[in-house]
Amino acid sequence: MSPTVVAVVLCGALLHASWNALVKAGRDPFFSTVLLTSGAALLSLATLPFLTQPAAASWPFVVASTVIHYAYYGLLAAAYRHGDMSHAYPLMRGSAPLLVAASSVPLLGEHLSLTQYAAVACICGGIFGATRAVSAAGGTAPTSRRRSTGYALLNALLIAAYTLVDGVGARASGAPAAYVMWLHVLSGTGLLAWCVVRCPREFKDYAKQYWRAGILGGAGKLGAYGLALWAMTLAPVAAVAALRETSILFAALIARFFLSERISHKRAMAISAIAAGAVLMRLA
Repeated sequence: MSPTVVAVVLCGALLHASWNALVKAGRDPFFSTVLLTSGAALLSLATLPFLTQPAAASWPFVVASTVIHYAYYGLLAAAYRHGDMSHAYPLMRGSAPLLVAASSVPLLGEHLSLTQYAAVACICGGIFGATRAVSAAGGTAPTSRRRSTGYALLNALLIAAYTLVDGVGARASGAPAAYVMWLHVLSGTGLLAWCVVRCPREFKDYAKQYWRAGILGGAGKLGAYGLALWAMTLAPVAAVAALRETSILFAALIARFFLSERISHKRAMAISAIAAGAVLMRLA
């Protein structure tokens, strides 16, 4: 992998961690999520006329992934509402590759390699360490942190689910870029419509204050995907996917230095174990 591709993938990983930080930093994580997805939808709409459109066979996957994403965004906001980003983000992003690999055994008839078993051990150890670190961490109340753990692990299931759905759907589309753009349009407009109907005044006031973060985060969300997609055209997909897992480490650094979260030694060790396991799983 050339230095240029490595730099691009790392930039995409940083963007992914950054838009999550914008969600966490907002006064209301769910409203921040809606603004961000709305920003991504707006930018996607502006881009779609210039792209080849997805094949008809992929639209059921777009719809299914959109429904999964509605739940994903809700759990993302809940995890950040109840706990630190440095705790929730590694659990969500690191556990998903483990779940994808585990589900591929009964669903696709695939078998885990020795490297993947080592990755499973790293991720499980990291999750166990992160869960144990919750009781000793400062900041939010223990009950709230336990809820964050639950929401994060449940969201990892959804990340694994939409990864499998989109993996099949993007291939069937013949136009993966447009496939993802339509996914952002449908999920963003759906969440926005829900807020407009259910809590129009509160959301309007929030949007007036944080709309810039929504546009910035939406651009970061699309940029993170676009950079990874470009890199995968020039380097092995497994290598790019593995390098993207550095977003877990970027998230920890952002949480520590920009969100002023306290990261204990136990939590740092758990984050490192989850990141190492995710990279091994992607490389295997």
